[in-house]
Amino acid sequence: MTAKHSSDRLTALRARPHAEVLIIGGGINGLATFRELALQGIDVALVEQNDYVSGASAASSHMVHGGIRYLENGEFRLVREAVQERNRLIKNAPHYVKPLLTTIPIFSTFSGIITAPFRLLITHGRGKPRERGAVLIKIGLLIYDTFSRDGGQVPRHKFHGRSQSIRALPRLNGGVKYTASYYDASMHDPERLALDVLADGLTTGSGAGTGAEDATARAANYTALAGFTDGKAILRDTVTGDEFSFTARTIVNASGPWTDATNAALGRPTQYMGGTKGSHIVLDHPELLEATAGREIFFEHSDGRIVLIYPLKDRVLVGTTDIEAKADATNVCTDAEIDYFFDLVAHVFPTITIDRSHIVYTFSGVRPLPRHDDTLPGFVSRDYRIEHGWLGSVRTLSLVGGKWTTFRALAEHLADETLAFLGADRRNHTRTTPIGGGAGFPTGPAARKLWVAKQGSQHDRLTIEMLLDRYGTRASEVLAALPSDPTPIATHPDYFREELAFLARSEHVVHLDDLLLRRTSLAFRGGVTSETLTEVAAAVAADLGWDEHTQREEVERATATLRDAHRVTLGKPGVGG
Repeated sequence: MTAKHSSDRLTALRARPHAEVLIIGGGINGLATFRELALQGIDVALVEQNDYVSGASAASSHMVHGGIRYLENGEFRLVREAVQERNRLIKNAPHYVKPLLTTIPIFSTFSGIITAPFRLLITHGRGKPRERGAVLIKIGLLIYDTFSRDGGQVPRHKFHGRSQSIRALPRLNGGVKYTASYYDASMHDPERLALDVLADGLTTGSGAGTGAEDATARAANYTALAGFTDGKAILRDTVTGDEFSFTARTIVNASGPWTDATNAALGRPTQYMGGTKGSHIVLDHPELLEATAGREIFFEHSDGRIVLIYPLKDRVLVGTTDIEAKADATNVCTDAEIDYFFDLVAHVFPTITIDRSHIVYTFSGVRPLPRHDDTLPGFVSRDYRIEHGWLGSVRTLSLVGGKWTTFRALAEHLADETLAFLGADRRNHTRTTPIGGGAGFPTGPAARKLWVAKQGSQHDRLTIEMLLDRYGTRASEVLAALPSDPTPIATHPDYFREELAFLARSEHVVHLDDLLLRRTSLAFRGGVTSETLTEVAAAVAADLGWDEHTQREEVERATATLRDAHRVTLGKPGVGG
């Protein structure tokens, strides 16, 4: 990714305050559309009011999946597209997306076989959810396998009876009648995958010259849309408060749950959105981790809601809720949601005890769903659509909906509609294009050994392999920035001070929490202390131009963010009751 310090991240936009396309929103869908257009040679700019991937895209379940439960809603097009995109991501982003065995515990045989089609054909998600039984799940998985047949990257599903299920998962609820196992995919670092998508776009459109005005693909975080006047977007640097005008032929509104708010700022209010809140907790619980046997447990709770227990980074992720919410609300995982999660874990693994001391991190966000009135949250469409409009002579496209799994296909559609308006031809297709550090990623032991050997002898094998797992083949860039004997962070020795400094100067880092929450897994895995924050701030201070006063301010800001948004109080285990 082209180096952009916090002080000059807006230089390229200010140097040439015009683009063919201005994208508002730096979540995964905005970033993917940015990449698509950059690959077509389009002059494109993107702005994000906070940090990249810090809104809805930061609150995912870390899964790439077809959405088997969407079949019950009749969303066959979406499921087919999602399964195909899952398979493509396994190929194109093998450093972050990998097949994951998923098991559904089933406690009945015929439940839901009547109510599911009734809800689909008549009530459209307004009826009370009912448990899905083995027959209904079997039908769904047969359809799921069919969609995955062409270009499939994962095996077909399997059904097992009680005895075989208990042998595979000994801690499973003894009342289980069957288990159904199939493969979806894990996405163990969604924020880093999104940053790779951004880096692809920036690298493609970096320009032949040396000045900022040469770049045809430019992006800035912490840059908000403040208004629209006389055919010009008013952009505001949210760090300094400075404003400047920017013109574009087309404005793409990809601001997720904030789509209506963005349109209001543009002077064309809409009522497209009706999001729901999803929360997760992260547990440091070796007993529960072992009980999952390395697979995701994907099941239905007693209220009909689909939830998951998912081993990730030596922790266990539990989620998710589905509650009506607005994007302008403060969305934090509540005590009631935590109690709900504990209840569902007890339902699946009744002999395992969990309490708040095991929680190392929580996160919550609002899904960018379409307005759905009285439809139950769990049955609101996860599909997307594109709304067209005009601001005088400026074309607008507003994205409504969208999910992580389908980000590439969605961006392809958005880009094609934009290209049609601009009268430009598509030069490149991204269906088989590797993403970031997925290019040349070694997927087998022999290839991995060869890649490590090619990195030279300056660094030991364990360091090279650790960074390969963390960044894909972009690890070579990180390794080049490290001395032969890099300095570990005292409280998290698997990260190096020089590594964090490289991320700070090359990945648009503005605040300390950008590093903790989105450039690394430091916060997610837990164990962050005041000493950690102080040391990380010092490690990046020179590259970001932070004096001692600024470092203290950043530590205070990060401490407040961890406490208020993620319920992490430094120096205290778990979360409060």
